[in-house]
Amino acid sequence: MSDKIVISVEHRTEFGKGAARKARRAGLIPAVIYGHGDEPRHILLPNHETTLAVRNPNALITLDIEGEEQLVLPQDIQRDAIYRSVDHLDLLAVRKGEKVVVDVPVEVVGEPAAGYEYLLDQVSVPVEAEATALPENVTIDITDRDENALPEHLQIPAGSTLQLDDMESPIVTIYEPQEQDLGEEEDAEGEETEGAAAEGEESEEAEESSEEGDSEE
Repeated sequence: MSDKIVISVEHRTEFGKGAARKARRAGLIPAVIYGHGDEPRHILLPNHETTLAVRNPNALITLDIEGEEQLVLPQDIQRDAIYRSVDHLDLLAVRKGEKVVVDVPVEVVGEPAAGYEYLLDQVSVPVEAEATALPENVTIDITDRDENALPEHLQIPAGSTLQLDDMESPIVTIYEPQEQDLGEEEDAEGEETEGAAAEGEESEEAEESSEEGDSEE
């Protein structure tokens, strides 16, 4: 994981939508800490530092709560629908040595066999690891593969355990693209249509000429 992140916070004493809006205008983000069976604790975090910290959704954050340190992991990040700014955080309290399950991004390594392409089906997978040693990502090597890469092909860092229920669905689909060149067929169809139309017009003209001849007689 990255360097230790420490953020000084303060207790939140006012509640409700009005109080939350007031806090955001003051550059603070309302948040709740829960876990270990303790009563939820309501706090306010500085906007800029917190927004930078949670760019990694699995960031281990050390909160300085008026002199008391508490390790937390972001569990739910609520963002403004338009501006995507952080509006509220649910934080899970953790301890050193405690194991937690988090979703970790999948990184694809290499390229499939010649003539094949790939599609990443599962962009992240659940992994159990110590809260203080969460992996940044897990990798899956598709070098020269011509078949799907399954969960068994994931490379999980030491000390971490994959917590995936479905072990049959591919992590990466490997496929051979099919060429679909319909240009010539469309041109041929167009020519046939034009030819049929021309024949129809000639037939109508012949019928009209015949009718005119019959009327003259």
